[in-house]
Amino acid sequence: MKKYNKIAMILLLAVAGIHGVNAQDVGFSQFFANPLYLNPAFAGSKVAPRISLTYRAQWPGLVSAFSTVSASYDQYIPDLHGGIGAIFLADRQGDHGLLKSVNIGAMYSFRFRVYDDIYVNLALQASVANYSLDWDINHMIFPDQIDPQAGTVNQTSATAPDQTSLFVPDFAAGTMIYGPAWYAGFAAHHLNQPSQGFYGQDRVPIKLTANAGGLINLAEERRRQSSLGLGTPVISPNFIFQYQGGFHYFNYGLYLDWMPFLVGVWYRHGIENPDAFIFMVGVQQDHFKVGYSYDVTVNELSNSVFGSHEVTVGILLPVPEQKHKVKAIRCPSF
Repeated sequence: MKKYNKIAMILLLAVAGIHGVNAQDVGFSQFFANPLYLNPAFAGSKVAPRISLTYRAQWPGLVSAFSTVSASYDQYIPDLHGGIGAIFLADRQGDHGLLKSVNIGAMYSFRFRVYDDIYVNLALQASVANYSLDWDINHMIFPDQIDPQAGTVNQTSATAPDQTSLFVPDFAAGTMIYGPAWYAGFAAHHLNQPSQGFYGQDRVPIKLTANAGGLINLAEERRRQSSLGLGTPVISPNFIFQYQGGFHYFNYGLYLDWMPFLVGVWYRHGIENPDAFIFMVGVQQDHFKVGYSYDVTVNELSNSVFGSHEVTVGILLPVPEQKHKVKAIRCPSF
């Protein structure tokens, strides 16, 4: 009985999403390994050309698990006085990929100095999103099919929507302010609230993101290197707040960056409900880095969903020749 109730609840939530419940964006755990997704104002923030790749498997304990891939490229262009970037995101939800979305975007981030070593980035992003529904009645269970006692036994009266693939424009904006050892930013995604509904208007709610962090050098000499070949140990505390569709998420984190290794721990929760502890480990060497994180779910779903896995790869290409030296934002790599 409890098993059927749990299955019914998951299916009801999935079907409700098709018919018009405000959806939430994908939430990545390695925020700074996927910077353009966090805030378009990060475009060009490393100055050098940067490639970022991410794969996330969320709640693999469920049949209808979520899987997401993301790829982005950005670099600083001196003649444009800012950075340009492009991002690709593909998300797969539901059994057999029932719901799929693809988002392709481009952004520009204008950079200027406000005082001494304090800079500001202002960014705009334009994207095209595609939402598609794989209408296969054999892979779907609707509420009217479920009997509380016998399970899934009834026939459904559900009918396919007129169209199962939608293309919509999507816009975002962001800003970053930063100094030699601190940074803070704000971003707003889905400014035009595009519709993703197959049976009518179902607007994607605006997502607001605020972040702040800093770097604390633990070595007396800034460029010290130990006999083990380790670089300067740096602690980086960070805070990220996100709001979308009535849901609030707080993320508190701390990194220890001791080249070539980096480890981190985060705690994510809502206003009242805990969500997960996030543990991360990464290796970075020269122009290449790779990271892995695992979300330990701490709410009532912990025994059913088996956490979440995330793998990231980053490549930092050589900096092109420049007439004037441009300072990069010093923030965590993952």
